Amino acid sequence: MRGSIDGLASSSPLGMMLPAVFADDDLAQRFIAGLDEVLAPILNVLDCQESYFSPALAPADFTRWLGWWIGAETDGIEDDHPEGVARLRAAVAAAAYLHRVRGTRFGLAETVRLAFGVEPEITESGGATWSARPRGPFPGAPRPRLHVTLRLPSPTPADEHRLDELVNAARPAHVPYTVQVTAAERTSES
Repeated sequence: MRGSIDGLASSSPLGMMLPAVFADDDLAQRFIAGLDEVLAPILNVLDCQESYFSPALAPADFTRWLGWWIGAETDGIEDDHPEGVARLRAAVAAAAYLHRVRGTRFGLAETVRLAFGVEPEITESGGATWSARPRGPFPGAPRPRLHVTLRLPSPTPADEHRLDELVNAARPAHVPYTVQVTAAERTSES
């Protein structure tokens, strides 16, 4: 969280902008110095404003707000440890691109991967093909369907609900879907 910073000097001290009659007035200069201390954090934010709109540079809480502002999927990403902050920054940075690929298999996989940090397994009924002759067979299954499986190290019931919300938002609107969250198989290292 941002707030006042002890010892932060103003980039534009107000005492220097007062009329000449107040230049030697000690009371006026001390009063204005108090205002400088209050305004210094605001001026500092304005001086660094472009940094606040870059997910890589903005403070974590502002990055979360920026993600909410542009429609990034950041629910469930914890920003109280470095790994969570890195995932939050990646999700916000990828939001515009994910809006362009929304409704595609790749867009769905990227949305889930950024939210959980794990690659999902996606099975779907669609397909694409071409034929030099008319009246060729249609690709895919006749009934649309989508199934997303996610293997997490220690899944919770909240993970399945969160995955359901993500898939519902990122899938093609006309395709029915199911989700499943399972425990990842542990590999033994020798």
